[in-house]
Amino acid sequence: MDRLLDQRRYLIPFRSSLLPQIFTDTLVIGGGVAGMSAARAAAAHGEVIVVAKSDLSTSNTAWAQGGIAAVMRDDDTVEAHVRDTLEAGAGLCDEPAVRFVVEHAAERMRDLLEHGLQLDRSVEGELVVGREGGHSAARIYHADGDATGRELQRCLSACARSLPNVRIFEKCFTLDLVTASDEPGSAVLGAITHHARYGLQMIWARATILATGGAGVVYRETTNPPIATGDGLAMAYRAGATLADMAFMQFHPTTLYLPGAARWLITEAVRGEGAYLLDAAGTRFMPDMHPLAELAPRDVVSQAIVRQISKQGGRHVWLDCRHIERFSHRFPGIAALLRQFDLDPAKNLVPVHPAAHYTVGGVRTDLAGRTDVPGLFAVGEVASTGLHGANRLASNSLLEGLVIGDAAGHAAGAGNAALGLEANRRPAPVPVVSDVRPSSTGELDLEDVRSSLRSAMWKNVGINRTGGRLADAVDMIGFWARYTLDKIFDDPDGWETQNMLLVATLMARSASWREESRGCHARADHPDSRPEYAVHDCWRRGSGEPTTVRTLSPTPSEPLGV
Repeated sequence: MDRLLDQRRYLIPFRSSLLPQIFTDTLVIGGGVAGMSAARAAAAHGEVIVVAKSDLSTSNTAWAQGGIAAVMRDDDTVEAHVRDTLEAGAGLCDEPAVRFVVEHAAERMRDLLEHGLQLDRSVEGELVVGREGGHSAARIYHADGDATGRELQRCLSACARSLPNVRIFEKCFTLDLVTASDEPGSAVLGAITHHARYGLQMIWARATILATGGAGVVYRETTNPPIATGDGLAMAYRAGATLADMAFMQFHPTTLYLPGAARWLITEAVRGEGAYLLDAAGTRFMPDMHPLAELAPRDVVSQAIVRQISKQGGRHVWLDCRHIERFSHRFPGIAALLRQFDLDPAKNLVPVHPAAHYTVGGVRTDLAGRTDVPGLFAVGEVASTGLHGANRLASNSLLEGLVIGDAAGHAAGAGNAALGLEANRRPAPVPVVSDVRPSSTGELDLEDVRSSLRSAMWKNVGINRTGGRLADAVDMIGFWARYTLDKIFDDPDGWETQNMLLVATLMARSASWREESRGCHARADHPDSRPEYAVHDCWRRGSGEPTTVRTLSPTPSEPLGV
């Protein structure tokens, strides 16, 4: 399996000199909160190109119902937010990363408010603040109740589009990061992309920032948009970057569970407003599971729901919102969704079940988004800064995208300046040849591979895991990989499937290696946390087995050791 993962440096054969050439100072791959924050900051230092796989309205950010966590009131403290984050992270957070993000939250929020971010306000004009799972205080800010991500995307996109030196290429698929050589550690020089109209293109950049989001679509049950196929994780691995903590996929406790319907998210804020979880008999069960009951960290709630379903049978539990006053006013998007299925939250219980939601692990970075590959940064869900540890605290992800995205954008530009590069001087292209040979083995049906992979990941690498099931997952993925990873495809469906297979393998292997239960990684055969696993497991192309890094990080100006 290692040979299959590591033999392929690029997805397709190409010669860089024969393709159209585009040049920029900073290339940002991804157009969500982290990418757009990075683009805004990098634009202060030179020209920027943002490449988005789809249109900007279908990013994970745009789909986010939850809010932005920030300490902006006198009745809350940074220390309390830090403490809550560390508690949710189950001993795997890097505390300096937590402090860096939390301490810069208010600054980034005020910046966006000055640039037109429309958050919910009271009739007196004061910002409305709410509380979500794992938080000891009300510090979550929303827009239109359950449309925070959409408003944040609108604001950041408008800011980026207003900058004369920022170009945005939508519906442009990034296949791979381009390096001077195929050896791990070779500097990233840009990327090769594919546009339905313009075909393959080389984009050369002095700094490249990955902001491609997560990999929720590798699971059958997910809240993520269809674009979340782990492309950035896969291309970073192929380019020689280190990936960390890949076992940790956060499962959101409450997604609408109706046969044949998509798994629509029911935001954490609904429980923050007082909604209850009920079992098949109509009885609350979370007060017996955790002192915070329904507002416990997401891993606790998700695992409790699965145990309850297993104990009583059935396929879901119930979310009781009937006692929440003015629900439709508070959560207009969710109310409209429920009406499509003839559900009235004022009268009806809502069937819910956990689903894959947030990729906690990712490309290992420091607090300015630097990876261990020169010229490559990673921000947002694709990155692993040490902020989230073993389980992300609710509403810290949009915040991380704002803070680390801004830091990475400035670091990329400052790095160019430190090298003495003139603002208007383009990076010179180098000859890059990808000599991928056509495969002589048979081919499996792509749709079957994709569907089977997602089902296997949900069953074997889902909320409750065992060593046997994880070994089965590695074997199954290995079989599909033998007939898929060696192929040459000419469209995004094939490239996405190859990326999903690579990322799923790393997830399953990381989960198999981690013989303990911690945060959102629950092993039935190893139910307790073990101190020797209070480390980040790190995976790199060609290494075979993971290396480990202790759960500490240096100051933001220093790169993390990997």
